[in-house]
Amino acid sequence: MEFKRSGQGMAKGMWVVLQYLFRHPITNQYPEQRLNVSRRIRGNELIWSEEKCTGCQICARACHISAINMTVDPVKVEKKNKVFTYEVDTGYCIMCGLCVESCPWDALHMGYDYERAKYKRGDLVQSKEMMKETPERHVSGYFYPERAAKLPTQTLLIDKIAEKK
Repeated sequence: MEFKRSGQGMAKGMWVVLQYLFRHPITNQYPEQRLNVSRRIRGNELIWSEEKCTGCQICARACHISAINMTVDPVKVEKKNKVFTYEVDTGYCIMCGLCVESCPWDALHMGYDYERAKYKRGDLVQSKEMMKETPERHVSGYFYPERAAKLPTQTLLIDKIAEKK
């Protein structure tokens, strides 16, 4: 049985704290300094193109969680069904990307945004107006390598530290 002096563990702990006290901080000041995420990120949103969508409902059938709710007019006009409602419940959606991969008309894309926290459960349902493709909503390169080549490269905290030294 070894006898330890009182406070020896406290001194070791303080030594570790002092070592980290004088190091360069590696945390990122999040709201002001944002890192570029991966080009192939499966963000927390879906982007839907109304012009490309034919209303075939393949994306809704491919969703094994049943997070996509789509109602269409059964009468086709110019080989397209009119889409009445298109909703995705992101509270249930696990962002697996099967709906994006199954769409034969490239009408559905994963979004680049991941800041979609809400206070109410009902606010997590994205309607077709919220999902429309707009210039301020960035499309991820997931499943589309030609789009991924146009996106900025991913930045990491380790790269930021190397820049400052």
